[in-house]
Amino acid sequence: MNLSAFFKENPKAAVAFSGGVDSAYLLYAAKAAGADVRAYYVKSPFQPQFEMEDAKRLCGELDMELTTLTVDVLADRVVRENPADRCYHCKRKIFTTIAESAAADGYTLLLDGTNASDEEGDRPGMRALKELSVRSPLRECGLSKEEIRGLSKEAGLFTWEKPAYACLATRIPMGEEITAEKLKSTEAAEDFLLSLGFTDFRVRRFGEAARLQFPASQLGRALEKREEIVRELKRYYKAVLLDMEART
Repeated sequence: MNLSAFFKENPKAAVAFSGGVDSAYLLYAAKAAGADVRAYYVKSPFQPQFEMEDAKRLCGELDMELTTLTVDVLADRVVRENPADRCYHCKRKIFTTIAESAAADGYTLLLDGTNASDEEGDRPGMRALKELSVRSPLRECGLSKEEIRGLSKEAGLFTWEKPAYACLATRIPMGEEITAEKLKSTEAAEDFLLSLGFTDFRVRRFGEAARLQFPASQLGRALEKREEIVRELKRYYKAVLLDMEART
């Protein structure tokens, strides 16, 4: 099955839109197939502001309606406690909210951007999607991340080269309580590094310190910018550490 065939069989659907590469291409393909789709973006403390701005920009370029929902995931005690299956509880809350809003708008089928490169295994988030009957057309059609980037480039989508991005909660060690303050510190630190031109990096909490992970090609530049980085990030952390094992 290809995406055109999928949307011929499923001509009306809601799309959980993150602002990333995969869900952006899914929206584009749905529109190209003539399907009646609506994008739903969930704003939560786990999502940085730039993701919402990218979602708005992409929908604007595609001339598609974007519904923005707000979910306070930290109101859930289990999510705050950050257990190994935190993603399951968070995904259930977020996708349940989208499904309810979409149903009220007349959309009973909910899609997400999971692709064929995403390992299913025992991932808690995947379990939540299954339980809620969320379908993943990119995965069903066998499209890998690399293929989606190529197709997105051909389609002229600005998201084609956007680095993979995991939610801010992944920067906090499992079992450590997630707080709004920690998430805001992470977002501020990563926004600063983005402003310096760094890409595809992570700022992870290590006790009260920030542990910076850069691709090998950017480690040298990180050292060149050491004083500037330390000065800014010590506004949010007691120490700033550079991980010498390059991020891959």
